[in-house]
Amino acid sequence: MKQLIPLIPLVFLAACGASPAPEFFGATRTDVTVNGRDYTVFQKGERVEVIRLGYAHRGEHQGIRATMIELIPRVTGCKLRESTLTGDSGEMRGSLDCPKQP
Repeated sequence: MKQLIPLIPLVFLAACGASPAPEFFGATRTDVTVNGRDYTVFQKGERVEVIRLGYAHRGEHQGIRATMIELIPRVTGCKLRESTLTGDSGEMRGSLDCPKQP
């Protein structure tokens, strides 16, 4: 039993799923499943971060990246400024153009 005690915190960390980059601490978090794959979207102001959860096989990355880009306006209600997009099929970040609130 003593040998298992150090592993307990790791189990809790693994259960938390995606964690945002420091820039997105305090951001709105949305968990989404598309085609059986899980993603987490963090939005803070006019910045967005999308994280893919789980393993991706060779040949899946281009489709995953396209799905991540499609998720951004659907989840945030804002338009992605495509020229600001960085990252890959595991994690990407970008800037948004959001409608002004009245």
